[in-house]
Amino acid sequence: MPTNNLSVPGIVGIAILVILVLVIIVRNIYVVQQSRAYVVERLGAFHSVWGVGLHLKVPFIERVVKKVSLKEQVADFDPQPVITKDNVTMQIDTVIYFQITDPKLYTYGVEYPMNAIENLTATTLRNIIGELELDQSLTSRDTINAKMRAILDEATDPWGIKVNRVELKNILPPREIQNAMEKQMKAERERRESILQAEGEKASKILVAEGEKQSAILRADAAKQAAILQAEGAKQAKILEAEAQAQAIMKVQQATADAIKLINEANPGDGVLKIKALEAFTAAANGKATKIIVPSEIQGLAGLAAAAKTVFDTEDPKPAAPKTTLPKQ
Repeated sequence: MPTNNLSVPGIVGIAILVILVLVIIVRNIYVVQQSRAYVVERLGAFHSVWGVGLHLKVPFIERVVKKVSLKEQVADFDPQPVITKDNVTMQIDTVIYFQITDPKLYTYGVEYPMNAIENLTATTLRNIIGELELDQSLTSRDTINAKMRAILDEATDPWGIKVNRVELKNILPPREIQNAMEKQMKAERERRESILQAEGEKASKILVAEGEKQSAILRADAAKQAAILQAEGAKQAKILEAEAQAQAIMKVQQATADAIKLINEANPGDGVLKIKALEAFTAAANGKATKIIVPSEIQGLAGLAAAAKTVFDTEDPKPAAPKTTLPKQ
């Protein structure tokens, strides 16, 4: 009677086969990360470049030849001896920043790409420095960097590499050149220090002179203003004095005019006028005048007044003082 049950060895074989298939499938599943690329060959020839994502490789027919990073990379090369135009040997080490743009060319373009870039950098640097003198080499870093970047970028295009920047990291001239440069720099610093010190002293003297000049100007202006104010004060004093005298004269004249007006309003007689004239004559006689002209109308009045004074003096004689007799001893 036939049976459908498999033997134990058959089951084991099937299980092993399934496991092998699963292992092969799992081992041929690839996940490509960001900024990376896989170069795949099929039967020894280039097949494709895998980008980001999930990929399945055909077992035993395809293989991943190279895993390439698409990030910008940095290569720091050892110092290289170079000779300048004036026969000075220097040690210069360079740093380049590059990026792989074509994984296929990078894989099949050149054997050992980094070694090729290092040698190309050294030869390019020697060619450029050989056209420059020592001083130019030390002061023209930007020019050297730009020339090297352009040459290396063009030379590495067939390799799928783009050179973004080239930097001269260190430039080391011979020791005796360094000593001479240090002495030159020291002398230059001392010269600049002397110049700065002299300029400082000059500026200080100029400022002092300017200060003295301004001080003298201010003193002169102050004296001028004081003289002007003093003159203005004297002027104002004289003006006020003249105005006061003018006002006094005006008041005297006004009083005289008012007196004359009152006299005219009173309508005095000839006797009053003659008496007033006599008073004026008397006041004039008391002055310092040596000659007085007396009007004829006043002469009679003056004589009458003198006679009247004499009569009054005789009618009222002053009593004599009593004479005292002392008793004899």
